[in-house]
Amino acid sequence: MTLESKDIQAIVRAASAKGTPLRIRGGDTKAFYGRQTNGQPLDVSGHAGIISYEPTELVITARAGTRLNDIESALAESNQMLPFEPPHFGDGATLGGAVASGISGPARPYTGALRDFILGVVCLNGEGEHLSFGGQVMKNVAGYDVSRLMAGAMGTLGVMLELSLKVLPKPACQLTLAFSIDDATAIATMATWAAQPLPLSAACYDGEILRVRLSGSESGVNAAHQKIGGEEVADGDSYWQALREHRLPYFSNKQPLWRLSVPAATPATSTDGQWMLDWGGAQRWCVSDIPADMIRQQASSVGGHAILFRGGDRTTEVFHPLTPPLVTLHRRLKDAFDPKGILNPGRLYRDL
Repeated sequence: MTLESKDIQAIVRAASAKGTPLRIRGGDTKAFYGRQTNGQPLDVSGHAGIISYEPTELVITARAGTRLNDIESALAESNQMLPFEPPHFGDGATLGGAVASGISGPARPYTGALRDFILGVVCLNGEGEHLSFGGQVMKNVAGYDVSRLMAGAMGTLGVMLELSLKVLPKPACQLTLAFSIDDATAIATMATWAAQPLPLSAACYDGEILRVRLSGSESGVNAAHQKIGGEEVADGDSYWQALREHRLPYFSNKQPLWRLSVPAATPATSTDGQWMLDWGGAQRWCVSDIPADMIRQQASSVGGHAILFRGGDRTTEVFHPLTPPLVTLHRRLKDAFDPKGILNPGRLYRDL
């Protein structure tokens, strides 16, 4: 069913008037992510469709309910892509859900995060007011880029209606290489290569094998292959897609799945659990039943943070605790965008 922005606006205004909490949903493929939240469902999946796409300008604008599959298909016709490789976690994944979760795929350290490619956002605040931030071009201006606030906000700041993003051409050549090495060598190797002018676009270590992806011109990829060696992986694209979508056997474990963000060169941890190192070592997945405080303390001790990504108790805090100054900042933003606290209340943090 097609859903117009005025229809969504009417729902939000009515909820605001009554103080009724709303649970915003699109394809709901990331319903597992974040804290549990209750509220009247606000299904925005019907507000879909590509509004404009200018391949020569490397910009696409689409409604938030547009499926990622449809966007990626349109881009592929012009040999272009979403460079941050957003995970889908299901065929119903939408553009709004990708931005709300703020999750980027394997290319994140090498091409940039999802938020880096957001050019503009049209949204409704918690009182149903129509807001527009940014545009369809990259700008270098003073002030806060409000449109990027929506990335990772889990729908707590606004109901996204339209999004403009920068896209990039697909690389002319891609090659995946494999190396059988131990964890210390893998971490040191990824750090060394990251500091060199290599066309890296992904690097993941599963505890036994380090896989890296090279992307760029055919000559550049071949030269890098000759320099670093490694065994060529047949159909390497399938591996990176399976990693992005958590379809590798590692992710089938029923224990809680933690995501740690730490400095890439951090030595391997001794904490119990099954580990996988992505993003050249900067993103570390851990399947473990050990207490949340222990995992978070370990991440904090090296200047990182930890998120309970999937499983476990979703009624507790799943994102890393904020420092008091950040709590104040988050509260001020929430009060400014959603003064009655009706948009996905508690999805990000208990009191937001």
